[in-house]
Amino acid sequence: MSYETLTVEVDGPIARVWLNRPERRNALNARALEEIAAAFAELQTSFEAQVIVLGGRGPSFCAGADRKDPPARLTRSTGAGPRERRYASLMGRRALEAIERVDAITVARLHGHVIGGGAVLALACDLRIAAADTIFNIPEVDLGIPLTWGAAPRLAREVGAARAKELILLCDRFDGEAAARYGLVNRAVPADQLDANVDDWVQRLAGKPPWAVHMTKSQFKAYAATTSLGDVTEMDGDLLTAASAEDPGRFAFGRS
Repeated sequence: MSYETLTVEVDGPIARVWLNRPERRNALNARALEEIAAAFAELQTSFEAQVIVLGGRGPSFCAGADRKDPPARLTRSTGAGPRERRYASLMGRRALEAIERVDAITVARLHGHVIGGGAVLALACDLRIAAADTIFNIPEVDLGIPLTWGAAPRLAREVGAARAKELILLCDRFDGEAAARYGLVNRAVPADQLDANVDDWVQRLAGKPPWAVHMTKSQFKAYAATTSLGDVTEMDGDLLTAASAEDPGRFAFGRS
């Protein structure tokens, strides 16, 4: 598998997907989101892979959307038709769904900055381990747009509705230890022990009976499906398009 914005490594039962734009702190553009969706769709049929680690090369996991080349640039393009604009506005949602649909256990390795869309990518993973000094932030409201990609219900599912409202509406920054207290990540560990902790979990997961692990994940996927009945986040793309039209000068997903 060869990608422009990602590096994918498969070693027996363990696969690693690296966001690989370190010069941009792995900020997300349209190509990155399309490649994330494609990589996880391809890994879905790499049946030997039992665990997939999602991480970021360089100083950060992901600094949100690339403000110089935002993922939904087409939502502002006068030459794009309505279907094309809507397709562009749902790129992030498709990337999240590809991560969530993969049958292998997914582990997010978080460090540096986990901002906006980067935090949402992490939410799509089954398990999350962060360096204690990681900086988390969900800045969309301050940037003049709603949090989309179906992220609001996903965040509420992990941290509870009250905390999700606080994080989305106040846009405060918080560190990895706070993220662990909130339930956004499973563990916060010293930065110099991040890889050791991720590798320990990955090796333990890969060593467990594959069928039992697979069916356990299937149970959680089924539960998530029942809780999403009546989900209206398919309209998030339309909210995003409307927000960009209202105030195009402030349209962005992160601070990169």
